[in-house]
Amino acid sequence: MTDSSKLPGATHLECTASGERHESEQLIGLSPVGKPLFARYDLDALKAGFTPDAVACRSADLWRYEEVLPVRDRACQVRLGEGWTPLVEASRTADRLGVRRVWIKDEGQNPTGSFKARGLCLAVSRALELGAKELALPSAGNAGSAAAAYGAAAGLPVHVVVPRDTPAPILEEMAALGADVQLIDGLITDCGRVVRQGVEEKGWWDLSTLKEPYRVEGKKTMAYEVFEQLGRRLPDAMVYPTGGGTGLIGMWKAFDEMERLGWIGSERPKMFTVQAAGCAPMVRAWEAGEESAAMWEGAATYASGLRVPGAVGDFLILRALRESGGGAMAVHDHAMAEWVRVMGSDTGIFAAPEGGATAAAVPFLMEKGLIAESDEVVLFNTGSGLKYVGMVPVD
Repeated sequence: MTDSSKLPGATHLECTASGERHESEQLIGLSPVGKPLFARYDLDALKAGFTPDAVACRSADLWRYEEVLPVRDRACQVRLGEGWTPLVEASRTADRLGVRRVWIKDEGQNPTGSFKARGLCLAVSRALELGAKELALPSAGNAGSAAAAYGAAAGLPVHVVVPRDTPAPILEEMAALGADVQLIDGLITDCGRVVRQGVEEKGWWDLSTLKEPYRVEGKKTMAYEVFEQLGRRLPDAMVYPTGGGTGLIGMWKAFDEMERLGWIGSERPKMFTVQAAGCAPMVRAWEAGEESAAMWEGAATYASGLRVPGAVGDFLILRALRESGGGAMAVHDHAMAEWVRVMGSDTGIFAAPEGGATAAAVPFLMEKGLIAESDEVVLFNTGSGLKYVGMVPVD
């Protein structure tokens, strides 16, 4: 890129269901048919200059991929050191699981201690650029922390609505970062109704998962990073803990971009969704061969990031699982907690329960023949275990 403060940004937004194109330079949520919008780029024009060699010496954060991110004005890139998290080889965990190699992408080292920093970094940066005045979102916890942090850095007020049983460290974090925090009795879906009321009555800009186009753009950078960190190649399988599923959807989008840019060929990792046994709408839909997932009733798990009974991007998650030859697996809370301890003693990484869930799922995926002994597997630890201290498994 040149030294100019202006970047090309997205050429347009595209409805993920209908394919209809929309102007990108506007504050916009879902498409007219109620589905998520994807930012699209002129990849042919970027191909010559945006190469692995070109990004290799750039800053060690997600903005190293700025050509395929939507922010046009570099002055609106809200930065707290997000991205370029370690990809740690876990040889003892690989031996324990019986696969060739295991890598852990440790997203707990992001600002505010979770992968949510990636998505909210982009969502807040873009909201700032497009003129939003007040931001809001429902959260199971970590997204609220990230929104509070990036809103504070951008100078924008943030309203967060969370379930009353959100882990105490996360509540304290959001308050310390200046967010207006509302606690309600219920799940994240109930929180969403409160946010919608604020959007309608007070003009808040809604940053809910996939209800605006840019959180997914931040999450997709995990795929670019894994490619670079593995020496410009992809693993055989990626195992991802899934609530709203933005990260999995984003990485699947990134692989398409990378192929069109000439970074990779047609190869793809097998993509696996892991959910809690007490809240597994995607697993149930995948096993039933459905193209969308019905709402999960009575959601219960101590992994708050997995306590998402319905996902607006359900059809995109299921599409990625099937197109990749992957699948979905539910694990019990006690298994997550046990694997948090195992991963910690094997690697020195104190994983969130969602991260423990990815390791807990691997033996079951191997039993089903979905992961082979010869595979190289990347597990995603989406947050720091410090945020869950004192939380007790549900089942």
